[in-house]
Amino acid sequence: MPTARKADARLIDGTQIAPVLRRRNIVGEVLAAPQAVVALIILVLVTLSAVLAPLYARFVAHTDPFSSQVSATITLGGKAVPVMQQSTTGLKLGVTPIGPTWSGQYFIGADNQGRDVMSRLLYGGRDSLLIGITSAIACCVIALVLGVLAGYVGGIVDGVLSRIFDVLWAFPVYLLAICLSIVLLTSRIAFGPIVIDSSSLILPIAIISIIYVPYIARPLRAQVRSLCQRGFVQASISVGSSNWRIIRRDILPNVMPSVIVYFPIMVALNILIESSLSFLGVGVQPPNASWGTIINDGLPLLYTRPLVSLAPGIMIAVTCVALNLIGDTIRDVLDPQAKIREAV
Repeated sequence: MPTARKADARLIDGTQIAPVLRRRNIVGEVLAAPQAVVALIILVLVTLSAVLAPLYARFVAHTDPFSSQVSATITLGGKAVPVMQQSTTGLKLGVTPIGPTWSGQYFIGADNQGRDVMSRLLYGGRDSLLIGITSAIACCVIALVLGVLAGYVGGIVDGVLSRIFDVLWAFPVYLLAICLSIVLLTSRIAFGPIVIDSSSLILPIAIISIIYVPYIARPLRAQVRSLCQRGFVQASISVGSSNWRIIRRDILPNVMPSVIVYFPIMVALNILIESSLSFLGVGVQPPNASWGTIINDGLPLLYTRPLVSLAPGIMIAVTCVALNLIGDTIRDVLDPQAKIREAV
């Protein structure tokens, strides 16, 4: 009989009953892929820079990235230079924020309020990553529970949950997110003594978690329905195993690889949709900042100070590409046949 480490299936009386997660060093296999190592290093650097944002603002930039600095000055070459400088183009009307100094204060320049863009970029990364990761966890957990419930119980429960999934699925993702954001941001939400205002990050986390549930729950529901027809589940039912035991021992081990693969991809998607909502003004609200709000702040300066918008855009692209690379590597490790199916 094959050992537990080498076997891909559990056996009862010599009959294959279910492919399950093998007892192997999955983390080691993922890290054996060079692209996964590079992507992981990038994510660690991005996360650390976001976590250390307060230290950068206090000890390096020496500024408050959330308050207006239109009358501030900075010392360059031994001279005091205003952060908001007189325009030198066209009719020379108005002011233009200082450009990149590439050292200390205003490393990549200031925005139209004279705020240090680098500090805001790091603070924005905190909120974007927090929303992306938290909403992905919530979405995957909710989808796992509902998908397993619909697929295993079946009947009326499956019918009701499937119709709810269909309704959510029918709406374009961004349209549904925008509608929910507008409704929730313009109303005061209270649960007894708990009051959630429009500036709370709980709102974008909840909105993004909800809209992506059917995109994970429906495939999981179909997978569970297929598993319920397999011989190993029927064998467990025939010997009188409880529903909880069947779900815990036979269903969850077979659907968890799919959830693990979905997770990094969902984090990337959630960061994209959060940035889009914040760019439109219906996501993260002041005084908080995210990569999307910084891109919006830089729109009036796109021709004079393009780094204000380009820097957060680059951070979004780099982070999402790294997350997708990790997701693809995990998929290849957990499902080696995926590449063959894609080729066919």
